[in-house]
Amino acid sequence: MRMLDWISLTVCFWVFSNVAFAHEEHATEPPAAVAAAPAKGTHDAQAWFTDTPLQNQHGETLRFYSDALQNRVVLLNVIFTSCNDACPLITRKLKEVRELLGDKADDITFISLTSDPLRDTPAVLKAYTLKQGCDDPHWLFLTGDKAQMDLVLSRIGQIVPTPEQHSTQLIVGDVANKRWSKIRPDAPAAAIAQRLQLLTMPVAGR
Repeated sequence: MRMLDWISLTVCFWVFSNVAFAHEEHATEPPAAVAAAPAKGTHDAQAWFTDTPLQNQHGETLRFYSDALQNRVVLLNVIFTSCNDACPLITRKLKEVRELLGDKADDITFISLTSDPLRDTPAVLKAYTLKQGCDDPHWLFLTGDKAQMDLVLSRIGQIVPTPEQHSTQLIVGDVANKRWSKIRPDAPAAAIAQRLQLLTMPVAGR
C-alpha cells in the first residue's frame, strides 16, 4: 500500500498497533503509539524513525534509520528469545520466506527487534540465530538498552509494557518510496515472499 506522505505513514503505524493481534499467550493488545505527525521528506523519515544506536547479533552498533532502514526494502518484526511459542514459529516461517525468495533475498533486509532487551543481549541474539538456522547477513537481530528499544518500537507502532505483549504482525516496506503494509504472520510463506518481491519492483514514474 503506497503512503502519500509521512503523515499517512504515522497513521498506518497507529493502525498497526490497534489491529495487530497480540502474542499468543496474551489477549491484551499493545496500546497505540503516540501519533506524532512528522513532516514530509526523506530527512524527516530519519527524524521519525530516529538514528537510535542499536546493536546487532554480532555486537556491531547500527543507527536504526541510516544503517538498518534507509533505501532498503525491509521486513520488520518483534520477538524475544525466551519465547517458546509464537516467536520461534514466526522466525522459522521467515526463514522459509528467505529460502523462497532465492536470489532476491539479498535485496531484502529482515529486521527482528527484541521486546526483551534486558535479557536479549547481542550474544543471546546470536545464539538464537544459530539455534533457528537464520544466521544471515541480510537478517538483523537488534537490541539496545530499554530506553532505546522503547523509542524504536514506539516509532513502528508498538509500546510494549512486557516482552510478551508485543504484536506478532509483520511490517514490510520500501523505505525509499514510502510504501508500507502489514502482513499477518499466519499468512503463507509464499504470499509473504510475493509481497516482498513486489516491493522490490521499480515504482512507475520514478
